[in-house]
Amino acid sequence: MMRALFLEKPGRPPVLAVKETPIPSPGPGEVLVEVAACGFCHHDLLVMAGVLRRGVKPGVILGHEISGIVAQVGEGARLVEKGDRVVSLLTNACGQCERCLNGREHRCLHGQGIGHGRDGGFAEWVVLSEFSLVKIPESIDLTGAALLACPMGVALQAVQHVAEVGPGNITVVTGAGGGLGIHALQIAVALGSRVLAVTTSPDKLGRFAPLGAEEVLHTGELDFSEMVLALTEDLGAEVVIDTVGSVLFPSSLRSLAQFGRLVLLGEVAGKPVELNLAEIIFRDAQVLGSSGVSRSVIEQVADMVSSGQVKPVVGGSMPLEEAARAFDLLSSRSVLGRLVLTAPR
Repeated sequence: MMRALFLEKPGRPPVLAVKETPIPSPGPGEVLVEVAACGFCHHDLLVMAGVLRRGVKPGVILGHEISGIVAQVGEGARLVEKGDRVVSLLTNACGQCERCLNGREHRCLHGQGIGHGRDGGFAEWVVLSEFSLVKIPESIDLTGAALLACPMGVALQAVQHVAEVGPGNITVVTGAGGGLGIHALQIAVALGSRVLAVTTSPDKLGRFAPLGAEEVLHTGELDFSEMVLALTEDLGAEVVIDTVGSVLFPSSLRSLAQFGRLVLLGEVAGKPVELNLAEIIFRDAQVLGSSGVSRSVIEQVADMVSSGQVKPVVGGSMPLEEAARAFDLLSSRSVLGRLVLTAPR
């Protein structure tokens, strides 16, 4: 038997319970992983709050940001071995469909969301397909490794591969103190960009400059688009990485320079936005969405962590039994980076 966290009743606050449940057994092509840590994502918060319901398996064990050690390999699995240190993708991928074969495992045609459509990592053990695991080097501790796919790999995919951030660009990152934002900031800096960090949290203002932010914009003082324009001689920013969504969308769009690229990486409020298409047309702007992360990008971000270019920002580590406190902390937006849950044995 193993301990796992279950959502008994969604709400604010949710009713959560740690219970004993059978350890899952790996089938053909599957792997049993002993979970070391699992990130507590805004996705998990929305499911716990009852806001996100579509596609969520009844009674599912949440948690998709998993790090751990391979404990058992199912029949036919060849990509990992017992004892390997691994992290998971966000999707349980088949490894055989057109998208998987083209490096888009996160959009597997037959995949299930880990901690959404199938059981995830808020437990002592988890079973996943071998194609959903990426081996990591000994140089990365397993607690920080839980962040390699989401939020770090998700941020890298958006910043480098979608926004195409490069040397000399000015990049605005909204929600810079959150799990996605704090890592998008670091990645943009590592790629040579000048970064303007946007935050609503006054207690986080001093935390961004050491990570490379050129300016920190506190939205409690003024619409940040006005600050962006003032700092760029009214030209605007080549790139905006928006991890917040509808609440800040008008300001994010106004912050764009001519030919600018706005990448939507998060949506915390679930509200519609009003959009004057002329603002996009006459800016020659691109508004792009980005989600998920591929195996190759996780491998890339692991290399960046190993070389010291970026670092996982763990805002706190707590046992499964303290998940309700983690929910409260994340709801209050008081966490810098990402919280992780563990199941100490």
